[in-house]
Amino acid sequence: MADHQEATITLPSVSASVPGARRYVMDVLGEWGLAAGSEAADAVRLIVSELVTNAVQHTRGQSPTFTVDVRLDRDEQLRIGVTDSHPCHPRRLPATVQQDHGRGLVIIRCLTVERGGRLSVVPTADGGKTVWIRLPWTLPAG
Repeated sequence: MADHQEATITLPSVSASVPGARRYVMDVLGEWGLAAGSEAADAVRLIVSELVTNAVQHTRGQSPTFTVDVRLDRDEQLRIGVTDSHPCHPRRLPATVQQDHGRGLVIIRCLTVERGGRLSVVPTADGGKTVWIRLPWTLPAG
């Protein structure tokens, strides 16, 4: 495998784009060797769903599109970033049992940390931001 692999997709910031973004990322990772249905694949699928859903729901129409970047460095580190043009950074809301919304960032952080990774938010040159997750890339010995 190459030292660095990268894939990118830009979609409209509408709810209907969430399944397409998730499918795109999982297809790319499958091509890179991640087994569909594995625990790692399930975790990444949920992380991507939450990241993209946040980009759609919390940009309040101020970001007409979002971009998903998937990068694999030296077969060691997987990075997935979701970029939108909304200036506000995500913040963790207190999650209560009765809440229907506001748990996405908590889910993303928990799954990322559980897999040995980390989450960061990086401002973009145009005033938006990219929410990145970094995960160790480990594939079962085949």
